[in-house]
Amino acid sequence: MTELIPAPRAVLATGSGEVRLTARSRLHAGPGAEGAGHWLRTALGQATGLPLREGREPDGTDGTDGIALRVDGRLGPEAYRLVSDARGVLVEGGDAAGVFWGAQTLRQLLGPDAHRRAPVRRDRIWAVPHLTIEDAPRFRWRGLMLDVARHFMPKDGVLRYLDLMAAHKLNVFHFHLTDDQGWRVEIRRHPRLTEVGAWRARTKFGHRASPLWDEKPHGGHYTQDDIREIVAYAAERHITVVPEIDVPGHSQAAIAAYPELGNTDVIDTTALSVWDTWGVNPNVLAPTDNTLRFYEEVFEEVLDLFPSEFVHIGGDECPKEQWRSSPAVQARIAELGLADEDALQSWFVRHFDTWLSARGRRLIGWDEILEGGLADGAAVSSWRGYAGGTAAARAGHDVVMCPEQHVYLDHRQDGGPDEPVPIGWVRTLEDVYRFEPVPPELTPAQAAHVIGTQANVWTEAMEDAARVDYQVFPRLAAFAEVAWSALPAPAERDFADFERRTVAHYARLDALGVAYRPPGGPRPWQRRPGVLGRPIEGPPPHR
Repeated sequence: MTELIPAPRAVLATGSGEVRLTARSRLHAGPGAEGAGHWLRTALGQATGLPLREGREPDGTDGTDGIALRVDGRLGPEAYRLVSDARGVLVEGGDAAGVFWGAQTLRQLLGPDAHRRAPVRRDRIWAVPHLTIEDAPRFRWRGLMLDVARHFMPKDGVLRYLDLMAAHKLNVFHFHLTDDQGWRVEIRRHPRLTEVGAWRARTKFGHRASPLWDEKPHGGHYTQDDIREIVAYAAERHITVVPEIDVPGHSQAAIAAYPELGNTDVIDTTALSVWDTWGVNPNVLAPTDNTLRFYEEVFEEVLDLFPSEFVHIGGDECPKEQWRSSPAVQARIAELGLADEDALQSWFVRHFDTWLSARGRRLIGWDEILEGGLADGAAVSSWRGYAGGTAAARAGHDVVMCPEQHVYLDHRQDGGPDEPVPIGWVRTLEDVYRFEPVPPELTPAQAAHVIGTQANVWTEAMEDAARVDYQVFPRLAAFAEVAWSALPAPAERDFADFERRTVAHYARLDALGVAYRPPGGPRPWQRRPGVLGRPIEGPPPHR
């Protein structure tokens, strides 16, 4: 009863009884709760083998325990109330999303085997203790960023991660679709983006300083129908998909496909291929009218595929060397009356800010986009610590806090020698659990601009889904509790209680087939001996 993750706001035991689900049990979904009802009937039907046929709302008068789902507008957005008593189980949500999150809690209450795709014991008793749970999220943006550009994740893997997000009450999937190492979304007006840009000839294995290479081609992309399927699948789970299309840096895959997008007066862009190693790439987009029109056409198709309020344009790590060396770029800076190359990057970002705003969307980008100023509606993903997000919130911009020192899940989980391809600082399960998204120096009005938080998963050193699982779990469970639950200040958080609940949660992850990092360290097949990483010693800077 007390082993739920993320922790609800209030749990009250109401007796020693329980609701038992049997072949006679019914599931009733009222108006607005039909989607959650369909999901719950499917998920529990697969795991339990129970039909959970449609029926009227249970009231305990027919001797059959059942489940009722309904919307109660008096509850807040995404909030829910779960009551298990002599009448059955009632899940009420302030909206359809709240009902769905309550259904996720109900599945946890039924035990780890409720997360399986087929029954493992036909004589299993499925029971929920009599209790009342009141719950609501702290943040409206509870995100996971998955980088599929560095290592491609096939569509089924993406759908699986949406299910894992839903199981942890996360509701924003930041889909990092393009980078120097690959372009992953079909753009019909520019087919070479995937014909050429989706594939690289080989891949650096480990950190960029590693001498090891995987010599086989790597790549893949999602068709537009794949994207529509992913977006629809996410929406059924009340997850918003926010696409990221990187400009003006992190663009070598696009330049390899269409060389005219690069700085052709500085380098021979026709000689570029999709990048096969890691790091900050010097090959950036040329700030020409042709480049702007090209990416407007890209974004037109992206907007058709993704109905999200926000569209992420990257905007980070844009080296200026080619712009400084380019006569054409220098002439462009003079033509636009700009001070320097930094101002040119700001102009580039502002162009797409205005373009997206005119189409009813909002731009979001990494905190470098603050340099040079932002339009009122733009938002910031604060990754280089808290400073960018703090400055943005003080300036009235919405912020998603995702500082690398705290919630970059590609960073290693332990300082031991067996950690596979150790990257960055040590960020333990407890470190993530004590992460606080809202800087204490913000006033209440400024803090209201911190609309949420996000864990980021960069996949340079993650060659397959099992490696992603290892880096993400169980730390994503700790992050989910930070994003959802009303926790005390970091030093006052009861990590021992969370750790106790995590023991039960490992069984859920096992049932879901997640290759998480065990608390005692990596299993033999999770290690990567001899593969060079980039560990950073000592504690990370707090800010």
